[in-house]
Amino acid sequence: MGKIKGAIVVNTDRCKGCNLCVVACPFKVIALTKEVNVRGYNYVQPVLEDACTGCCSCATVCPDGCITVYRVKE
Repeated sequence: MGKIKGAIVVNTDRCKGCNLCVVACPFKVIALTKEVNVRGYNYVQPVLEDACTGCCSCATVCPDGCITVYRVKE
């Protein structure tokens, strides 16, 4: 049985920085940036990409559907 590795892609233009995904992530993979997007919001981005397991907690709680989660077997 292989290990599952996850990766997330954030649509930074749609993200409004609500921070729900950051709180929901059990491995603290994502965090808010100090930069702002085209709408003037701080957005989230992965900071510990190697720790992502692809659990989809972040994508599930995102009210705007800004996060896509990919899973790969290693």
